[in-house]
Amino acid sequence: MDHGTVGSAQSGRLLVEVREEGSSAVVTPAGELDNHTADLLREPLDDLLAKGFARLVVDCSRLEFCDSTGLNVLLGARLKAEAAGGGVHLAGMQPVVARVFEITGAEAVFTVHDSLEAALADGAD
Repeated sequence: MDHGTVGSAQSGRLLVEVREEGSSAVVTPAGELDNHTADLLREPLDDLLAKGFARLVVDCSRLEFCDSTGLNVLLGARLKAEAAGGGVHLAGMQPVVARVFEITGAEAVFTVHDSLEAALADGAD
């Protein structure tokens, strides 16, 4: 498996790291995902889908905040991934972020894992 970092993008409030993990792409946003930082997550997700990665794992363990704009970025990526025969898996959500997904009902449309390891062990969609 390739554990190398493929790329990263950063603003003052959000750092996004991307790496390949077998047939999955792992995207790790760290910090605050909101209207001002959403493109830093949207662009790498779109790039990965364009490169043929249909299975995206978003490691949310370092995500401190997510508003409706961030949620919409993830929902959009989910639709594109599912159209390509894959999906978006969320892993390791902090309680404050998990609450946003719970309140909006979005947790029902994503595959949510307790940890990144569990998401990767889940294999293919």
